[in-house]
Amino acid sequence: MLTIAHLSDIHLGQDHRRDRGKRARRRAEQVMAYLNALPGPLDAVLVTGDLADHGLPAEYEQVAKVLTSRHPVLTCPGNHDTRAPYREVLLGEEPGEEPVNRLHRLPGADVLMLDSSIPGQHDGLLDDRTLDWLDARLAEGRTELPALVAFHHPPVELHIPMVDGIRQFGEERLAQVLSRHPRVAALLCGHSHTPAATTFAGLPVLVAPGVVSTITLPCEGGRGISFDHPPMLAFHVLDGDRRLTTHYRAVPLD
Repeated sequence: MLTIAHLSDIHLGQDHRRDRGKRARRRAEQVMAYLNALPGPLDAVLVTGDLADHGLPAEYEQVAKVLTSRHPVLTCPGNHDTRAPYREVLLGEEPGEEPVNRLHRLPGADVLMLDSSIPGQHDGLLDDRTLDWLDARLAEGRTELPALVAFHHPPVELHIPMVDGIRQFGEERLAQVLSRHPRVAALLCGHSHTPAATTFAGLPVLVAPGVVSTITLPCEGGRGISFDHPPMLAFHVLDGDRRLTTHYRAVPLD
């Protein structure tokens, strides 16, 4: 059995509105403190993008400190992230603009963290390099084990107007790759700042809530973005039958 905590959209930033930056960091620190205080272990903590608010090197220094954990922490970029400082500060690599894709071999499953960001834009796309990489990694190594595929932008509409226009497009290309690899158990993403569950290409799509804020549905009224909801996260449990069960949790603030 594999147990993973999944959070997204922490948006740590050097904002001129200092209260906003302090608030984002406090919420992210509270979530990490909650996870670090769990009595049992996690196989990993996944953070699906928008780690920084403006993609600045100083923001990634904050991210590195805040995401310190006794559990393995796996990340991928979002539309607010910038690849060069992300690589340099978080990964200790030479700065570069190629997509940041990583394969993590966890006990009993592979987790593939993909870069769905488009530099300079807010919508998402898995480019040809990323899809070729995904196809090759799913076909090699521990093919008898299930795999989880994670990225920032959801590849389907979630019926939230302010985010559906900047979701992941070109999704039919992703569906073609997934059709060749039945070992994929689910897709994990963020971006929409709301806990949600849907399907794509016959697979579950589990959307992590936003830590920094919550985006609400039109039927809930208001202006769409709420800073009143507590930060939230998801726990995904992958069992021996390759069934993924998701539990969402609100994290109370001190």
